Amino acid sequence: MTNLPPNAQNPENAANDVVQELIRKLRQKQGNWVEWGMAIASLQKAGYNPQEIFEETGFEPIQQNQVIVGSQVYNSLEKGGASAAARSHFCARGSDVLYELRLLTQEERAAAAELTFIHKLDVDEAREVAKAIKDFSRFRTLPAGFSAHPGDAVAYQAWKLARQYTDLQERSRLIAKGLRFAHTATARKQIEQLLVDFTVVSQRPAPILPFYRFESDEESPRILPVVGELPLTPKDLQSVPLVEEIEPFRLVKFAGEQAWVPLPGWQVLLNTEDPVVVLCNSDRLPNQTQSPPKPLLVVIDRAQRQWDDSSYFVVDNDGELDFQWFETEPELPLLGKIVVIVRPKKIFDEEITKDAWQIDE
Repeated sequence: MTNLPPNAQNPENAANDVVQELIRKLRQKQGNWVEWGMAIASLQKAGYNPQEIFEETGFEPIQQNQVIVGSQVYNSLEKGGASAAARSHFCARGSDVLYELRLLTQEERAAAAELTFIHKLDVDEAREVAKAIKDFSRFRTLPAGFSAHPGDAVAYQAWKLARQYTDLQERSRLIAKGLRFAHTATARKQIEQLLVDFTVVSQRPAPILPFYRFESDEESPRILPVVGELPLTPKDLQSVPLVEEIEPFRLVKFAGEQAWVPLPGWQVLLNTEDPVVVLCNSDRLPNQTQSPPKPLLVVIDRAQRQWDDSSYFVVDNDGELDFQWFETEPELPLLGKIVVIVRPKKIFDEEITKDAWQIDE
C-alpha cells in the first residue's frame, strides 16, 4: 500500500471536495450566472448527469444547458472585441440572449452581443439578429449598399423581407426595423428607397424538412452483439461486452471509437450511397423554433453533393458542420444532403408499456 506524505491530501478526496463545493455554491446561488454555467459544466465533466445536478442544486436541465452555453459565449466576448460595458451588462444578466448567439463565430458573437446591448434587445430579437448575421456571413460579395457591420446585416434582412410584402403595415414595420439597425448611410439609403418603390419581389418558400418519427416497436429494433458461430467456449461468451442503449434513439457504443444506431429499412435510406448519422437538437436546424429543443437524428448522404432547391445540405460553417437550405446554387462546397430527420418515438407512459397485461387490455 502506498503511504501518502505527511499532510498530503488524497487526490480523490480533494476532487470530491471540489465537487461538493461547486454543488454548495450552486445550491445557494452564489456568484453570477456565468460562474453557474462554468460550475455545472465542471460537474458534468466529473460524471454528474443533468438530472443528478437538478436534484442536487435545483437547476433544471434546460436551465443548465442555457447557462453552460451562455457562459461559453460570454467567455468569448472579450476575445472577440466586445466592449467592457457590454461584458459588464451580460455578466449580470442575459444568459438567454447569449445562448441565441451560440452558432456565430467568436467575432460575430462579440459584434452581435454589442448590438443587442446597444439596442436593448430581448431573446426573440437576439435570435433574429443571430440568424441575420449568420445568413449575411455566407455572402462572398456583399449586397449593394450594405457593409459587413452586424447592424447592416440585420438591416439587409429587413430590407429583403420588406420587398416580399404587399401588406403596407407589415412592409412599414420591416422598413422601420431596417432603418433602426442600419449602420451605414448607404444601407439606410437602400431601405429608404422602399418608401417610394413598391415593387414586390416574391420568394420561393423553403421546402419542408424531411421529418420521420418512430411509431412502433417494430420500427425501432435493438442491436445485439454477435458472439460468433458454434462451436464456442464459455470464454467466447463471456468476452462479449455488455451493451448499453442510449436513449432516445437506442444508440449503441462498443469498445473503441465506433458507435451504431438502428434504423428501419425505409426506401429513402436504401437509396443512399454513403449515409452517416449526426445527432443534434432541433434548434440546430433552420426554421425550427421548438422550445425546449428536442433530440433529433439526422441522416446525411455524403455522396449527394449536387445542389437542388428542394433539399437541405450540410456545409462547413467556420470549421463546424451546419445545415442549410439554399434558394440558389451556393458558392461554397456542399458536404452532403439531408435525406432523413428522425424524431424519437413518443411514449406517453413508459411504465405502462413494460406491462404486457396492461397493453393487452
